[in-house]
Amino acid sequence: MTHAVTDHPSDAELIQTACRRVTGATLAVEGAETAPVNVIHLFESQAFVLVPTDGEAMLLARDCPDGLAAMVEVTDCAPIDLRERVRSLVWLNGHLHAVPSNLERDLAVEIAAEHPDDGLLDIGHGHSMLRLQIDSAVIATASGAASVPAAELAGALPDPFWEYESDWIAHLDADHADVVGQLARKLPRQLRTGRVRPLGLDRFGIRFRIEGPTGDSDVRLPFARPVSDVYELSQALRNLAGCPFINSLPD
Repeated sequence: MTHAVTDHPSDAELIQTACRRVTGATLAVEGAETAPVNVIHLFESQAFVLVPTDGEAMLLARDCPDGLAAMVEVTDCAPIDLRERVRSLVWLNGHLHAVPSNLERDLAVEIAAEHPDDGLLDIGHGHSMLRLQIDSAVIATASGAASVPAAELAGALPDPFWEYESDWIAHLDADHADVVGQLARKLPRQLRTGRVRPLGLDRFGIRFRIEGPTGDSDVRLPFARPVSDVYELSQALRNLAGCPFINSLPD
């Protein structure tokens, strides 16, 4: 059996990663005001979300044991100040169910073991947990939109560096203009006239946002092969930049 070789995350992986490091998300239910979501944990074909306990979505879900049609929208933003910070938009569509209050804390402990998030501490303190049974997911990026079946999403994992990527991108942008400059030399010549900023980092490579006079462009520089730990990631960045001895990531 042959396996496809890729130099970028799958759409399902991108969705998993965006949900892990969510900074902006909302829950939409017909007949209710949009509710802010501050934690999203994907498990198989389900999304566990935290919403305000006294919100309309929470009350409707408790009154509808068969589930409510609902959608969670996730906005994945770059961790630095760009002209346009949005990197991708994700929509999770499915049916919403209340989580029994006596199970919320036990679920939060299980989730925290894999997905540590301070927002989980808000359970019982103004926030409650809901479960979205996902029917489908859609992701939109600069390269277009794609639909991801629930089964494919359930089989994907987030990028191994999801927890640290924001700090690393901010560090590169603020403290390593030399590295960014070296990497920019690998970009297509017609894009080098714009302002080059780091946009994203994953096990397959690094993405840049080029802010040009007529608009923005996103470009990926792939590593020679996917990496699996911080040492390999740092070495891959150095090799890609042609500067094997620089310290490209924070300690």
